Amino acid sequence: MRTMNKLRKYGIYVLFCMLLFAMVFQFSADLRQPSYPVFKLSEGNMTNRMIIVVTPTYKRMTRIPDMLRMANTLSHIKDLHWIIVEDGNKTVPAVRDILERTKLPYTYMGHKTILGYPRRGWYQRTMALKYIRSNTSQILGKDHEEGVVYFGDDDNSYDTRLFTEYIRNVKTLGIWAVGLVGGTVVEAPKVVGGKVTAFNVKWNPKRRFAVDMAGFAVNLKVVLNSDAVFGTACKRGGGAPETCLLEDMGLEREDIEPFGYEKDKDREILVWHTKTSTPNIVKSNKNSTKKAPPPDTFGYFVEA
Repeated sequence: MRTMNKLRKYGIYVLFCMLLFAMVFQFSADLRQPSYPVFKLSEGNMTNRMIIVVTPTYKRMTRIPDMLRMANTLSHIKDLHWIIVEDGNKTVPAVRDILERTKLPYTYMGHKTILGYPRRGWYQRTMALKYIRSNTSQILGKDHEEGVVYFGDDDNSYDTRLFTEYIRNVKTLGIWAVGLVGGTVVEAPKVVGGKVTAFNVKWNPKRRFAVDMAGFAVNLKVVLNSDAVFGTACKRGGGAPETCLLEDMGLEREDIEPFGYEKDKDREILVWHTKTSTPNIVKSNKNSTKKAPPPDTFGYFVEA
């Protein structure tokens, strides 16, 4: 009997100690929680597609600040491979330094525009497409099975949501609005019942794909299933290459996935076709027969 009473007392004591320990542990856990709200980085989707951004670039006085701005944007995007193609026979150390600081996987190569191509980045984008097709596994890595290709110029202005909410979710051909392009405030697809029926553009609206280079992305499988590149001209596009590329990839209007059209008003533009103006540098007398010396940069690197 005495033994039973001792066992009961011992059991009650053990139970009390366990409850006390649990209460102390929970109290200390509550103290470790911050009193302010915690915000976590989220992309709003669970897709595992690698975003492949193709950027043609060339030497000019405003190139470094343009690349800095774009690099600062892209450095916030995970699972992104940046392909930069220099319009020249060799790469530029200052540009490579910017790329290194992003900590992004990147490919930087030089391909000078060949005879017959306009000097508008067409040839550089062509070389990037060829590189993607011949180095797909290297670009995707072991953690990705799918990808999306986007042609992003170095002087545009990008919202990070363009990449996280639009581009990464493209299954075939994604299209969205672009600001300050084509001689108007905004160009955008006309969407009826979730389908693109036309394009709200002023310049050459009869194109099958009346879209700016910044306004679309193509799933990698479409790129790999064709050999389409940017040609030396595009008569179907009235001189603009976008519709020729997309048509040559075998795409139709029915393949378009519109993004950002859902609201009735106050829709957001996530990419702007901005241009950095060249600064007004004082030059020597135009009537002078002597070649003007390069501007003094006081030892700082400037692509003058």
